[in-house]
Amino acid sequence: MNSQERHTDSSIAIKKIYTEQDLPAAGLELPGEYPFTRGVQPNMYRGKLWTMRQYAGFSTAAESNKRYHYLLSQGVSGLSVAFDLPTQIGYDSDHALSDGEVGKVGVAIDSIEDMQILFDGISLEQVSTSMTINATGFILLGLYAAVAKQQGADLSKINGTIQNDILKEYAARGTYIYPPKPSMRIITDLFEWCSREVPKWNTISISGYHIREAGSTAVQEIAFTLSNGKAYVQAALAKGLDINVFGRRLSFFFNAHNNLFEEVAKFRAARRMWAQIMKDLGATDPKAMMLRFHAQTGGSTLTAQQPHNNIARVTVQTLAAVLGGTQSLHTNGYDEALSLPTEEAAAIALRTQQIVAFESGVADTVDPLAGSYFVESLTASVEAAAWKLIETIDQMGGSVTAIEKGFMQEEIARSAYAFQQKMEQGEKIIVGVNKFQTTEKNNIPLLRIDDSIRAAQCEKLKRLRQDRDQSVCTSLLNTLREQAVDGSNIMPVVVSAIEAKCTLGEIADTLRGVFGEYRQ
Repeated sequence: MNSQERHTDSSIAIKKIYTEQDLPAAGLELPGEYPFTRGVQPNMYRGKLWTMRQYAGFSTAAESNKRYHYLLSQGVSGLSVAFDLPTQIGYDSDHALSDGEVGKVGVAIDSIEDMQILFDGISLEQVSTSMTINATGFILLGLYAAVAKQQGADLSKINGTIQNDILKEYAARGTYIYPPKPSMRIITDLFEWCSREVPKWNTISISGYHIREAGSTAVQEIAFTLSNGKAYVQAALAKGLDINVFGRRLSFFFNAHNNLFEEVAKFRAARRMWAQIMKDLGATDPKAMMLRFHAQTGGSTLTAQQPHNNIARVTVQTLAAVLGGTQSLHTNGYDEALSLPTEEAAAIALRTQQIVAFESGVADTVDPLAGSYFVESLTASVEAAAWKLIETIDQMGGSVTAIEKGFMQEEIARSAYAFQQKMEQGEKIIVGVNKFQTTEKNNIPLLRIDDSIRAAQCEKLKRLRQDRDQSVCTSLLNTLREQAVDGSNIMPVVVSAIEAKCTLGEIADTLRGVFGEYRQ
C-alpha cells in the first residue's frame, strides 16, 4: 500500500489531515432535534445509559432460562433471545428437516409450553426483550404475548423488539419461508395488531447487522437497511396505517465493526438519512422520524486464531457503538468464532460494556466526537455514498424489486470478495490471521450442545398433541387458512391457535399451504 493512500473499509479516501475547510456546510444541530445526527435524546447517556443486552439462547428452554437468570443477576438490563434454525424457518423439532439442528444455534421453541419455560420466573412486565426472529417472528411475538397474559401482565405495558425484517433475509441471511409479497403482508398485519394490543412493542428491527455479516461495507449496510425500511413504511402506508403512529415503533439493528471512525460516522449518517426519508414519506411527529437502533459487535470480525484478541476487538466495537449513539448493545463473547459463548465469555463481554459505561468517560457528554473535522467530514461522505445506492434502488422500483433482481445480493458478494482479496494479499491486516501469527494450541473450553435435545423436544411435542383438544386446533388452523386467503389480519387467530397449543410448525405450515415457499 502506498504510504500516502488510506481508505476506509467502504473505500472512502482518507486525507492525511483535516481542517475547518473540510467541515460540511450545516446549521447548528443539537441532540434530540431533527435530523438527529447527534443523537435521539437531548441528554443521551447522561440521562440513561444504553440498554446492555446479552444475546443468548441455546439447547432447551430450561437451559436458556438458567442463562437469562444468570445474566440478569450480573447486571444486564434487557434480554436478547436467539432461536435455533428450525424455529427460525418454521419447523417443529420433530420435523425431518430439523434433525441435527435442534438447539444448536439458539433455543428450540415449538409451542407455548416451551415459551412458558423460557421465561419462567421472569416478569415480562419488568424486562425488555429483544427477539432475533424473522420469518416466524409473528408466531414468536404471539407466543410471548400469550405467556405475558398468563403471567397476568398488562400487554399495554410490555416492551421489547421483534426483528421481523424479512427483506434482509432474501438479501443476506437466508432464513425466509414465504415469498416477499405475502411476507410483507404478514409484517404489516403485525404492525396493525401491535398498535392495538402491545403499543409499546417495537414491531420491527430493520437489520443491517446480517447484511454486514454477509460481507457488505458500512455504506452498503446503511443504504440497503434504510432502503428496506422505506419499503416497510410504504407497505404500511398502503395498508392505511398512520405513519406518525407506527413510525414511532420502528427500530434498527446495526453492526459495529473495527474501523472506529467510519462506524461512528455510519451511525450518525444513518440517523440523519432516516429522518429525511420519514419526513419525505409524510411523517410530522419528530418521534416518528427518529432512528433508534440496537447494535451488536461484529461476529464476522472474530477470529478462531488467538481468540483472546477478540476481547480487544469487541472493546473497539463497543466504543464505536457508544460514540455513535446506540440505544442498546450486545457484546460478543471472545470464543464465538469457535462455539456458542461460555458463561465466562458472556460475563467478560458484559463487563466490557460496563467498563466503557462507568470507567471510560465516553458517556459523560453527548456525541463527544461532534465537531471533529475528520468525523464530520466522514459522516457527510458516508451519507453521500449511501444516498447514491438508495437512488439506484429507487430507480429499480424499491427494495423488493432490487432483491428480486439480485442487485443487493450481488453488491454484497462483490464487497465480500474484494475484502477477502485484500486480506489474502496482505493489504488488509487481521492480527493473528495473516500477520503476527503464532503456533498455538487451543485450550479454551467450548460450549457443546448435546444431540439428545431433539429427542427430549420430540417427546414433549408428542405429549402436547395428546393432551390438547385437537378439534379446537384443527378449527383454528382452518380459520387461519381462510383469513390468509381473504386478507384479514391473521394475528388474532394466530394468538388463539397458540393458546390452544397449536405448534409453531403447524401455524407456519398452514401458511405455507396458502403462500407457498420462496425459492431463490
